[in-house]
Amino acid sequence: MTTIRSMRVLDVRFPTSAALDGSDAMNPDPDYSAAYVIVRTDAGDGLEGHGFAFTIGRGTEIEVAAIDSVAALVVGLELEEVLADLGGFWRRLVSDSQLRWLGPEKGVIHMATAAVVNAVWDLHAKREGKPLWRLLTEMTPQELVALVDFRYLSDALTPDEALDLLEARAGGRAARTDAVLAGGIPAYTTSPGWLGYSDEKLRRLIREALEDGFRHIKLKVGADVDEDVRRCGIAREEMGPAIPLLVDANQAWDVPTAIDWMRRLEPFGITWIEEPTSPDDVLGHAAVARALHPIGVATGEHCHNRVMFKQLMQAGAIAYCQIDACRLGGVNEVVAVLLLAAKFGIPVCPHAGGVGLCELVQHLAAFDYVAVGASWENRIVEYVDHLHEHFVDPCIVEDGRYRAPTAPGYSAEMRPESRTEHAFPRGGVWVAEAGAAR
Repeated sequence: MTTIRSMRVLDVRFPTSAALDGSDAMNPDPDYSAAYVIVRTDAGDGLEGHGFAFTIGRGTEIEVAAIDSVAALVVGLELEEVLADLGGFWRRLVSDSQLRWLGPEKGVIHMATAAVVNAVWDLHAKREGKPLWRLLTEMTPQELVALVDFRYLSDALTPDEALDLLEARAGGRAARTDAVLAGGIPAYTTSPGWLGYSDEKLRRLIREALEDGFRHIKLKVGADVDEDVRRCGIAREEMGPAIPLLVDANQAWDVPTAIDWMRRLEPFGITWIEEPTSPDDVLGHAAVARALHPIGVATGEHCHNRVMFKQLMQAGAIAYCQIDACRLGGVNEVVAVLLLAAKFGIPVCPHAGGVGLCELVQHLAAFDYVAVGASWENRIVEYVDHLHEHFVDPCIVEDGRYRAPTAPGYSAEMRPESRTEHAFPRGGVWVAEAGAAR
């Protein structure tokens, strides 16, 4: 038997605030970061599992401590027993009575759970010699259903309904696998749209995005309505009338403000408004959705767990489901939300960007297409051209589409030299930053 021997946790940060990469109405100066975990066993095969929680600078040390607490529940377990019952493993982590008190199933502890769970899945896929999305798509419907904790979901989706849904789509898996390998995964880009960018940079990056094949572009909004009107006008000048324009307020508004603000932007042909208000306000999102239709409401990157997604769907509050690979509690809970979205007929458009999120969500989108949602209709995956060079298996986007990953694992492994140089606060990059600030 193979024993999980250790989980090493690192604080890795990138000084992205220097160029205002990632800037938006609520996060004007993010330093994209990762509380990063490495799972090692006593197998002697050299394989490791890698996972992380995405953060934006200050507070990453808190997430590191939380991962240490969750990891203590895992070190010493027999790996084969964990992999034989990954659903039970997930429930064990989120049900620990003392850690659960700090959530339950939300916030720092739940993100720590995601980092640990995703690292175990990364190790599992490497041991099987498959990219994670292939590992998942080759599981039987019964095995996929067994991954999901249906507590609190059965009023919206039962295990039997989930099984029926997966079995109904099973016959087309092989053809859809061939299609995703041949044609990739449709993407949109946020890279031109950060609030801190100049008009010249906005125009240049939109032109470059169109040249690179992107057919959906997203802008950050929410700090100044007149500025947003002006910037959306610039975007339309560069994009023309046909390319869908998406906007993202990053939770900046209350409900009446969201409705009034978007009325000002409506003439620019907005496809969706993302995170128009507090991510916890299910009824608020529903009110915005009713008022702004046919503009769709998109949300999910700060949605705590499967239960909140269930409520958003039940209330008719979202038109686009934006799962986040590191805020939901890892692969298992993502599968639950994908099944809910399929039941309610809501397209899944994963949130990405940040550190490594693009690398992860390409797997989730490919799996959704092959085994769950079974369609690309209204489905696009966020892409931001930041920090991919730091990963061993970086995502590849060509002609506006992710190329389906083929390397074993979850594409979560960061290069050793990147982990060393960007370790906070003693890595070379941060020592240099401190010296420059003096």
